[in-house]
Amino acid sequence: MSPLQKLEIQNNLDGNGIPAGGFVRGIGLAINWQEGPSGRGADRKEQTGARVEDVLNACLTRLKYYQGTKFNCPENVLALNGLESALQWLQKRNEDREKRQVKGTTNS
Repeated sequence: MSPLQKLEIQNNLDGNGIPAGGFVRGIGLAINWQEGPSGRGADRKEQTGARVEDVLNACLTRLKYYQGTKFNCPENVLALNGLESALQWLQKRNEDREKRQVKGTTNS
């Protein structure tokens, strides 16, 4: 967290200790997290909030934009590499969950 901005953060759990939404708010920032699983097949529900991947993609897009301006720098490249790596690991997690047919559920 930047020392210039205090964030209001709330992470919720359901009655079973499963992540169930929440939010992050600060100056120019308002994220409402996905609340509960999205379901599978005929039980699939609409997305209710942001997923971690959505936020990382937004950051990635912004840093790529900076790289096309006078604010490009080696540190942005390193940050981009870290974000891309994080997204790749989350994609692998999603693929593994899909293979096990637990993606969209609270099963691990």
